[in-house]
Amino acid sequence: MNTKADREEQRMLELLEAVGKQSNVSQRRLASNMGIALGLANSYLKRCIRKGFIKISEAPANRYLYYLTPKGFTEKSRLTALYLSTSFAFYRRAGDSCVNVFNKCEERGWQRILLCGMSDLAEIATLRAQEQDVHIVGILDPHTERRRFAGVSVWRSLQQADAYDGCVLTELNSPLLSYEQLLKEVDKERILIPDILRLE
Repeated sequence: MNTKADREEQRMLELLEAVGKQSNVSQRRLASNMGIALGLANSYLKRCIRKGFIKISEAPANRYLYYLTPKGFTEKSRLTALYLSTSFAFYRRAGDSCVNVFNKCEERGWQRILLCGMSDLAEIATLRAQEQDVHIVGILDPHTERRRFAGVSVWRSLQQADAYDGCVLTELNSPLLSYEQLLKEVDKERILIPDILRLE
């Protein structure tokens, strides 16, 4: 799903896209845009230069200009195609996983479902729920300030949430930890886990 290799390729793509858009981008700006530490951004930049994807030239005032080479444009295209292919594959797998879990909800007579974790999976779940006989009452996520996501309410605690019949875990970043936290407040029988999370 979101392996180390996937993250590496995604960061390389982000770097190549940023340099392709703006040649005078600073390493600090690159790091900020990519959401990584400055040293890590520098490491990725050096790797791209070593592989011949980016050319560097010095500019006035101790600044550097970065340019994509023809090889860099080719790599950016390859990574973009790979990212789109992986994204669509994830969307299909996640959608099927949500349908399976919603079928279980229907078997149990659950109509009002609370999603636990604001993520791409939660967004896919809200879309696929429209095809099923279930209603997403909202999303529980203690780590966000957002009040709405994917067209539904977001709550930071169960006490704020609307009434629900059962919970579906949709946290992607740390699903096991979120599940363990949820178990402290909700009976195990009221929680379903999509198989794409691979916790069961």
